[in-house]
Amino acid sequence: MEIIMIVLAGILFGFAVYNILQKRLLRIIIGTALLSHAAHLFILTMGKLKRGAAPVLREGTENYTDPLPQALILTSIVISFGVTSLLLVLAYRAVKMNGTDNMEELRGNNHD
Repeated sequence: MEIIMIVLAGILFGFAVYNILQKRLLRIIIGTALLSHAAHLFILTMGKLKRGAAPVLREGTENYTDPLPQALILTSIVISFGVTSLLLVLAYRAVKMNGTDNMEELRGNNHD
């Protein structure tokens, strides 16, 4: 199962880098979101995908899952959604002011 998760995270990293290197602003934002989700999968996989009881201390239970990776990922998901929404608002404002989402056109001329 961990091998599948690592391969999936690698595929997401690949798509994210491909989208970040594009000229369109929306594709760059999608690439950033994919990169954060790939990092979530990577952190979850590094924490080992164990099956066991909930991390509540009870008598008779020997295998506990580690709650730290899930807590880190939950925090990271909230932060990545906040960053993605901020980037979408900034992109919307830039497109509305400049009339384009092409990064080459947004960069302007050297004489400006």
